[in-house]
Amino acid sequence: MIRRIFSYARQYRRQVILAPISVILETSGELVLPLLMAAIIDRGILAGNLSVVIRMGVYMLLLAVFSVITGAGGAKFGAEAAIGLGANLRQHEFEQISKFSFADIDRFSSASLITRLTNDITNIQNFVMMCIRMVFRTLTQVIVALVVVFVLEWRMGIIMVIAMPILAALVGFIMVKCHKLFERMQQKIDELNEKIQEDLVGIRVVKAYVRENHEEEKFQVANNAFTKAGLAAVLRIIALNPVMMTGMTIVNALVLYFGGHMVLSGAMEVGTLSSVLTYIFNILISVMMLAMALLQYVRASACARRVFEVIDTEPAIEDGTVADLPAPRGRVEFRNVAFKYNATGSGDDVLTDVSFVAQPGQMVAIVGGTGVGKSSLVNLIPRFYDVTGGSVLLDGMDVRDYPLEQLRARIGMVLQSNILFSGTIRENLLWGDPNATEEQMNQAAKEAQAYDFIMSFPNGFDTHLEQGGVNVSGGQKQRLCIARAMLRKPAVLILDDSTSAVDSATEALIRQSFRDNLKDTTVILIAQRISSVEHADQILVLDDGTIAGHGTHAELMANNAIYQEIYWSQQEGVQQ
Repeated sequence: MIRRIFSYARQYRRQVILAPISVILETSGELVLPLLMAAIIDRGILAGNLSVVIRMGVYMLLLAVFSVITGAGGAKFGAEAAIGLGANLRQHEFEQISKFSFADIDRFSSASLITRLTNDITNIQNFVMMCIRMVFRTLTQVIVALVVVFVLEWRMGIIMVIAMPILAALVGFIMVKCHKLFERMQQKIDELNEKIQEDLVGIRVVKAYVRENHEEEKFQVANNAFTKAGLAAVLRIIALNPVMMTGMTIVNALVLYFGGHMVLSGAMEVGTLSSVLTYIFNILISVMMLAMALLQYVRASACARRVFEVIDTEPAIEDGTVADLPAPRGRVEFRNVAFKYNATGSGDDVLTDVSFVAQPGQMVAIVGGTGVGKSSLVNLIPRFYDVTGGSVLLDGMDVRDYPLEQLRARIGMVLQSNILFSGTIRENLLWGDPNATEEQMNQAAKEAQAYDFIMSFPNGFDTHLEQGGVNVSGGQKQRLCIARAMLRKPAVLILDDSTSAVDSATEALIRQSFRDNLKDTTVILIAQRISSVEHADQILVLDDGTIAGHGTHAELMANNAIYQEIYWSQQEGVQQ
């Protein structure tokens, strides 16, 4: 795991090498100071030799300056390596997520993916910084200090050799207990983020229905669950402090007891005992710091497992490899299509044995009740999901054989949820065609009946849109999304209930615009209102995932009970 984590720091090799070297030099300089202090006590103060005190004092000052410089270098190099590694890992993970199909995103959930991109990688980054600096520092202190203790007084060293394995075993026991707790804590962060995301996206609905108290209670449940999981992990870590402090106290007591007897018997000098105590204290502190680093590794490894789970996931939608593509004409064919969201699991099909053909330039409408599979059907054309049976063909070739970029370049799509991004209206429209001219953009806006309201803004096309387009109305948002799709001049234009927020007169103008300006484009339209589809070349009636009727408005009114029921229910609503 550690090797894989550090593989993302390849471009920071220099910092990864220089940081430990700087830390080792800093630590080595600090470890010499107790020896100089012992010389000041034994050869200077006790011997009454002022020149030794001054000389050793100058050496100590120079070593302190040296340690400060190398320590600052180690901190700088360590931060550059850790933050750079985190940036590379985050970029790689985001690039992998961008390749995911809708099914892959559904599997992880957007809230969990956000946690894995932010909190999880921050924990890994913190561990790397700690590993580069603290681990090398503590290992250097333990090894060098232990060697010096054995050189000064080997019997004191024996005490440390006995104590250290006992302390290490206690730390290892706590680590094992913490691993699952850290994984659970990250899962609770996922759930907390999901709740936050849900409330912020739906804040207008929450306020409209005065449900703030209800949502606060639900948030409190998720927050308490995270707090409980966090406390369970942190309390295990807290248990490390009294264990280590008790061990340090016992070791210091033993050293003072045996060392005091040796000083009194003349077998050891006072300065040497002082140095030994300092080195042993450094060893014990280092062991404690190393234990904290290991606990950080336990948490980082739990986070790394979650991050690499995303990176190692093979996208459910594989890119097609056929290079010789047919000319874009817009012919869409469904052949005995079956589909369900859990392709490998149990559950009923959302679509069953769906077959139809949309000829180039036709307007094909899809109607049916809520939840019958209308959006699922059109999502199969650009391969947001893949069929689980049968095939979808575009211009005579299975969509699974197309390179995804080439497939989606032929399709314009206005989703059921109209998504606009923060930025100007111009920037949002140019998603349809980044190379479009000003004239083409103006024309697309006019065709979508959006030009007039855009120009009513003081800044026109340079009007800034807030995230999600919250500063424009629902109807304006729909028309901007239609303009964006029309600017693409696609072979197939899919409209998923995308005129529901505009008035009937404006909708009629948009439909007429399709006929006048997109004569060669196949338009597939999902709508709830019969008035929106009655002029379509063919209408598909979807019921319970199957095609229950097919024909023109007149044909369906003559022979399809479901279509008749939808029509008359809407007529009754109009008459009332």
